[in-house]
Amino acid sequence: MAEALFLEIGTEEIPAGYIVPALESMAAQMVRFLDENRISHGEPVMQGTPRRLVLNILGVAVSQEAVTVEVTGPPRQAAFDAQGRPTKAAEGFARGQGVAVEDLKIKQTPKGEYLCVSREEAGVPTAGLLEKMLPDFIARIPFPKSMHWGSHGVNFARPMQWIVALLGSTPLAVEYGQVKSGTKSMGHRFMSPEWIEVTDYDSHRENLRKHFVILDIAERKRLIAEGSDEAAAGVGGTILKDEDLLDEVTQLVEFPQPLVGRFEEKYLELPPELLITVIKKHQRYFAITGPDGRLLPYFVTISNTVPRDFDLVAAGNARVVRARLEDARFYYREDQKVRLDDRVEQLKGVVFHSKIGTSFEKVERFASLAGYLAEKIAPHSIQTVLRAARLCKADLVTGVVGEFPELQGVMGKTYALLQGEPQAVADVIFEHYLPNRAGGPVPESIEGAVVSIADKIDTIAACFGVGLIPTGTTDPFALRRQTLGIIRIVLERPLHISLEALLDLALEKLSAKLAKPAGEVKQDVLDFFQGRLHHFLVSQEGYSPDVVEAALSAGIDDLVDAAARVKALAGFTRRADFNALATAFKRVENIIKEPETSTVNRELLRVDAEQVLFDAVNGTRSVVEGLLSKSDFAGALEAMAQLKAPIDGFFDSVLVMDKDDSVRRNRLALLTGIQGLFAQMADFRKIQTS
Repeated sequence: MAEALFLEIGTEEIPAGYIVPALESMAAQMVRFLDENRISHGEPVMQGTPRRLVLNILGVAVSQEAVTVEVTGPPRQAAFDAQGRPTKAAEGFARGQGVAVEDLKIKQTPKGEYLCVSREEAGVPTAGLLEKMLPDFIARIPFPKSMHWGSHGVNFARPMQWIVALLGSTPLAVEYGQVKSGTKSMGHRFMSPEWIEVTDYDSHRENLRKHFVILDIAERKRLIAEGSDEAAAGVGGTILKDEDLLDEVTQLVEFPQPLVGRFEEKYLELPPELLITVIKKHQRYFAITGPDGRLLPYFVTISNTVPRDFDLVAAGNARVVRARLEDARFYYREDQKVRLDDRVEQLKGVVFHSKIGTSFEKVERFASLAGYLAEKIAPHSIQTVLRAARLCKADLVTGVVGEFPELQGVMGKTYALLQGEPQAVADVIFEHYLPNRAGGPVPESIEGAVVSIADKIDTIAACFGVGLIPTGTTDPFALRRQTLGIIRIVLERPLHISLEALLDLALEKLSAKLAKPAGEVKQDVLDFFQGRLHHFLVSQEGYSPDVVEAALSAGIDDLVDAAARVKALAGFTRRADFNALATAFKRVENIIKEPETSTVNRELLRVDAEQVLFDAVNGTRSVVEGLLSKSDFAGALEAMAQLKAPIDGFFDSVLVMDKDDSVRRNRLALLTGIQGLFAQMADFRKIQTS
């Protein structure tokens, strides 16, 4: 028999960003508990509002599945004497298991014959198991920050108001922080603040609707999107689509009511990005654009109640946003009174980090790195790169960016254009922050790519150099994101640059600040890059982890070549004869414990098979090196594949570890040369074969 498991946790208003992760954790926790306790179940359904977290799972068995338990006892030899009579060991085992000695069985194991006993254990009722685990389950729901309220000795996102826990129609007895579970939930805080009897998920969802609560997240989101579109159309505009804002607002209300507000047209003089940020960040309003794509002096706000007077509420929201826009307008006008060049000097008073120095010092360092990169890959753009690198952090000391940090780069570009800087320079000021989020766009211009790489590599090298290395839970300088940003820029353009040379220059400029030798810092950074590149190629590009690890073992100095090697190797592993090829390659690599440093002496090649292999290797090496110089990695692998037959012939005919020391070392030198040839492509030992 199966029933539905229903759980609702009612609270004070939970922050919007907490709700979905909490629901996902609740579902994962509960499914794991049911599986581990042999309780069959259906798929979880998760819903939530600012005041409630709801989990419903159909088809939950009312008791555990019965299980046959087998317990192994002492060896047969110790359990019976020479006459076959049970010893104290057998009697003690039987007594401990609650069975007669006659009920013991003999079990054959890899270690010999042992006594064992099998018994059927009936399943424990699910309700009892749930009642024991639910308090700990609730305590384990993760939140970025939790509150400790009263003297209850518990934490949660916000103070808890009620708990409803049902298995079918049976209430479960749960207590958390002196809040005892019952069968009553609460309607909308303002429009229907009354208790509601809960019997099951479906009827509760519909009953909540009558009490002005839309429980279904997807439905609330749809109502907000459709209502906002309709409201915007009423003033001749369309909603400026913002999926992140839509998701956030969905978790701020239980009964969404879109309405339009208006602000004075004079605020349209503000840059669109600034105006949108003001009404989005501070008020969670949706901007409206006209048929020409320009912003209109209107916004849509989502009320959590049905207003008695829509116009009055809209006017109140307009007064609030007007004050915010007036502040932004003041900062915007004041900022234009100081040129960006002068603001660069102000960066001398901004500490980037106490161990790393000021933002001005950072600008000087990465501007030099950007010039170095530009000489390598964009010599025609050096002046643009250097000018943009000097100015790109100047907006950090402007009033607007001080108030809205997310507009760094955006305002720098705006002020640069207002002060007569070339469009190319202004574009780089904005682009050098890209990509600024997971999956976000990379710089479009080569100049933006150069300055972005230079800025990011300086930050990475500096942080590693003073010991600010990311841990499993902390990464305050977003070094993972910045490393991945460099990887994506380099691969997507693509750009052939030496990561090691760039790091050498970055660490040279940081030499006075490093807490340990530059060589150690460099290796740490390279290892970090290799880890992020491995993660990217596996998680984003879909390559097999063992193939990626094997190919990256050949080095990552040129990230483009490293990724191309992975692609070529992945294709190579799909050959029908790959397993045989890999086996031949691995035989060579496995026998070399330490590389033989001597060169091959042809006169010591006494067996035809080793002479054949020597000639084949020499011929293949020149072909492979030519292909590698052109980054033709697939071709290089195909050339290496021609060595399979000579390698197999060598191992079939030759004893590598010959008693003659000179012969043995000569053969090891031959294999070392082959290993070195393979190592230019991959470490084949790391590839899994069937």
